[in-house]
Amino acid sequence: DKTKFLVPHELTMTQFVTIIRNRMALLPSQAFYLLINNSGLASMSLTMAQVYKDHQDEDGFLYMTYASQEMFGL
Repeated sequence: DKTKFLVPHELTMTQFVTIIRNRMALLPSQAFYLLINNSGLASMSLTMAQVYKDHQDEDGFLYMTYASQEMFGL
């Protein structure tokens, strides 16, 4: 599944992850990660503008992939 988001430049990665977690209705016991260009994690304190500037694709889009897993044996 692919979903496109248009987000404010000043939104932090922490805020973006919170929005995605809420939309996916994840439990607190489920870990959630956003991989940038399928390779690494961005600092959660960065703004979306900073992440975009550093990691945008040549087509002008910023690609993120999510991964989640159960934690704490629940």
